[in-house]
Order: sequence, then C-alpha cells, then structure tokens
Amino acid sequence: MFIEEELKEKAKIYFNYSHKHMGDALGIEFQHVAKNKIVATMPVDENSVQPFGVLHGGASVALAETLCSVGGWFNLDDIQKTVVGVEINANHIRSVKMGGKVTGTAQPVNVGRKIQVWECELRDERDKLVCTSRCTLAVINRPRD
Repeated sequence: MFIEEELKEKAKIYFNYSHKHMGDALGIEFQHVAKNKIVATMPVDENSVQPFGVLHGGASVALAETLCSVGGWFNLDDIQKTVVGVEINANHIRSVKMGGKVTGTAQPVNVGRKIQVWECELRDERDKLVCTSRCTLAVINRPRD
C-alpha cells in the first residue's frame, strides 16, 4: 500500500483501530492513501451482492462514502476533528457479478474548514465505470471515547 509520507503517522492511527467497522465487513482494502487521492478495492462477494448475485448499489455507496470520508479525515490537521457524510449521491452505470472486484478512487473537489466535497469512481476489473458518486462531508469535533 502506498501512503503519502506526511500521512504515515496519521495512517497508523486509522489502520490500527481495535474494533471492526463496515469496511472490514465489506472486505475493503486500501491501495493508495494521499491527500489528493484515496484508492481501495472491494470484492463482489456474499457481503456485497443483492439476491440476484450482482453488486448491491448500497455496497457501492458504502465503498464510495468510506473512501471519501477517509480522504476527508486525512486532510484534517486537527486530530480532535473528524468528518461525517451529510449527502451522497451515486449513479450506478453497470453491474458486476459475484466473484468480481471493484476499485474505487476518490479525489477532493473542495477541502474547506467546515465542508468538504469529494468525487469517487468505482471501476470493475476491466476498468469499466461501475458507479460515480459525489459526497459532501461536514467537519465536526471527534466524539470522545
């Protein structure tokens, strides 16, 4: 996995949480972590398909929001802050059968002090567009443990 040099210490925090989360349930694996680009893969398996054996649109949206939110968090300088999704849309372009894999790439459109906007594309193993999404994030104080 590539991690931008200035984000390596922060990455230790993110990638070493002791509890499981949705990304674990969906098998999301990060490939590239940088302030201007986040890339991860997700298998199309029993955890991410609809009953007819193709990628569930909700799983696509979960991957997109995960990538955008992680990217948003890595763009924060204050460790006491985090980001949360306030709006997301998605256009589902083509299906992916069970046994496949999608790769998501999220990039910032605008990184502000209170609001961030990110775009994310999901592509299949043939590099065909599967889903395109835009996510708006709010910067908030991190909840205390």
